[in-house]
Amino acid sequence: MIKTKKVVSFILAGMLSVSALTGCSKGENSNQGNNEMKKIGITQLVEHPALDSSREGFLKALEDNGFKDGENIEVDFQNAQNDMPTTQTIASKFASDKKDLIFAISTPSAQAAFNATKDIPILMTAITDPVKAGLVESLEKPGGNVSGTSDFIPVDKALELVKLFSPDAKTIGVVCNTSEINSKLQIDALKKYASKNNFKVIEKGITTSNEVNQAVSSLVGKADVLYVPTDNLAASSMPIIAKVATENNIPVIGTEDGHVKKGALACQGINYFDLGYKTGEMAVKVLNGESISEMPVTTLEDTELIVNEGTLKALSLEKPKQKNIKYITTEEK
Repeated sequence: MIKTKKVVSFILAGMLSVSALTGCSKGENSNQGNNEMKKIGITQLVEHPALDSSREGFLKALEDNGFKDGENIEVDFQNAQNDMPTTQTIASKFASDKKDLIFAISTPSAQAAFNATKDIPILMTAITDPVKAGLVESLEKPGGNVSGTSDFIPVDKALELVKLFSPDAKTIGVVCNTSEINSKLQIDALKKYASKNNFKVIEKGITTSNEVNQAVSSLVGKADVLYVPTDNLAASSMPIIAKVATENNIPVIGTEDGHVKKGALACQGINYFDLGYKTGEMAVKVLNGESISEMPVTTLEDTELIVNEGTLKALSLEKPKQKNIKYITTEEK
């Protein structure tokens, strides 16, 4: 009987050991469960080179830091096709789906996301002035669930190109979407610059791409040069703007490289892929548990002069003598 009891005790001890090992195994799986696939919603106002490049840079930064779509993150990309109500629909869906992070590309997309949730972290990009857009309390201390990157470029830096390519210009024409706050902010800055530098500004507002041709044509004979801000509707309509302006010997000064790739003469702009990449690096921190409210909104300090060589020739202009100019040709649709 004593031997039998010892055998039973030995068997029970073995069973307890197995149970303990099994328990440890379950615990390890449970910890892995905490690293469950993260859900990222990407909302973009419209398709055009700058915003597309921002998205590509964002995803590349995530991938470079070990976050790959389909493996440990699930990316849900939605394009509003330049329809403002659709931006709100997308944002509301992301909120109800309880995404772990929302990446908003453009001011309207970021505002829609901010209106939809105050809990889910929102990283924005391609935003001219996040403070005036009502998205953050300040660039240094956002204070809420929104941070990211801004594509702000001082208007005087951009308009140095007017003096470079059209030194005799007196009147600057502007084509912009009247409903985009980022455009309004830039136009206000342009008007201040113009008043100090003896320029006259003629503003033509557009609300759809169907109005672009007429708006540009109405500036022929009135404007010596066109200035296009980081306006999403204008950017997507750049081939039309550039064609009409160039045919009428009017230089178009853009504010990002996508403008120049679509036919504008030149820009002193930033690299939107790099801007998106910087935002993606912020996303890595958020996904790893850092508080978004403490992350300052950042910009890219480096800009480059980009010139469309074909447009330069079409306008019968000589190449500038300064160095470090990037020459490109017009991209086809």
